[in-house]
Amino acid sequence: MDLAERVTEFARRAKEATSALGTSSEAQRNQALAQTAALLKERAPEILEANARDMAAGREKGLSSAMLDRLLLTEERLAKIAQAVEEVIALPDPLNRVLEDWTRPNGLRIQKVSVPLGVIGIIYESRPNVTVDAATLCLKAGNATLLRGGSEAIHSNLALAGVLQEGLAAAGLPRSGVEILDLTDREAVPIMARLDQYLSLIVPRGGHGLIRAVVENATVPVIKHERGMTQIYVDATCDLEMTVSLVHNAKVQRPGVCNAVENLYVHRDNLAALRAIVADLQAAGVEIRGCPRTCAAVPGCVPATEEDWDTEYLDLILSVKVVDSMDEALAEIARHTSGLTEAIYTDNAENAERFLREVDSAVVYHNASTRFTDGGEFGLGAEIGISTDKIHARGPMGVRELTSYKYRVYGHGQVRT
Repeated sequence: MDLAERVTEFARRAKEATSALGTSSEAQRNQALAQTAALLKERAPEILEANARDMAAGREKGLSSAMLDRLLLTEERLAKIAQAVEEVIALPDPLNRVLEDWTRPNGLRIQKVSVPLGVIGIIYESRPNVTVDAATLCLKAGNATLLRGGSEAIHSNLALAGVLQEGLAAAGLPRSGVEILDLTDREAVPIMARLDQYLSLIVPRGGHGLIRAVVENATVPVIKHERGMTQIYVDATCDLEMTVSLVHNAKVQRPGVCNAVENLYVHRDNLAALRAIVADLQAAGVEIRGCPRTCAAVPGCVPATEEDWDTEYLDLILSVKVVDSMDEALAEIARHTSGLTEAIYTDNAENAERFLREVDSAVVYHNASTRFTDGGEFGLGAEIGISTDKIHARGPMGVRELTSYKYRVYGHGQVRT
């Protein structure tokens, strides 16, 4: 078979599994997940051996230390992956929930009930744990999964997918409920993105280039996480000690993630907060790229360029601007947002409510760190991604976001006149 035929065959097999998965009981799906968690521990030596092959190949290719760290599996990391599977088991069943129930004047009873989406395609890079996280969330929601991981993790991903398939078989469910492309050709991505006769949804997880490649080629609906560009506004009055702590956490705790702050706006009447925040961040090794008023107010800043306000640094770098009003802060946030996460730090309840109402992002905070934008932190269990789209799912995507719905209509002979 040529490449297109091979990719299509994987998708066809996954589609064949949807009937059995969609009608399976919660107990059966949980049994498959429990078996998967047990096998992750039992097969650890084999999985780690496969990962060692990927690590060796990665070093030969000259992958960065950050990439190698994302690729690395250890016994401890495998144990955490297994624990995440067990946490998914504990989540409530997302299927067959009656979302709405009403009766029409003619006696028709209508129920809106949650159902699986079908086959979900996951295209991702680097992190082998995504193989398990994505497939287990999809399985919990009765979906089949077609996985396409990065070439740098091919041996690890195949080993992990094999464990998932064994878990399905042990519960009497089709192994093809989890399919993984065993090829590394980049052309597989646009082919997969056009298989709308088999796939119900594609979720790309990775860099801007990968996401653009999927979106530009897809005939399958795509839910994407385009970029982070998280922003914070510090109001004219706030709890100074708390605000310094919150900005520190949002930038320093883990700067290389999407919910780490990239742009900070401070009201001109709160230069005390500006100085305290910048001093704290600089002590932590953060480079401040400031507007002219920021550079004049605090020492050691680098003048910001126009490009800085739209740059997702994913590093210990922060753009800082002094604004004249909340109106200006809201305008700046709207101009530079990716729609993911924004926050306001203020002791003015009216301003807080206005911010939460007017900022058009998936997650908006008052007096809390932006680092909480995460499915696990929201109590959703693991997440399949964080959507910056508005259609179907927005923000952290847990198992409920991996379902659709249908209408069940109960009658007793009604005809339309």
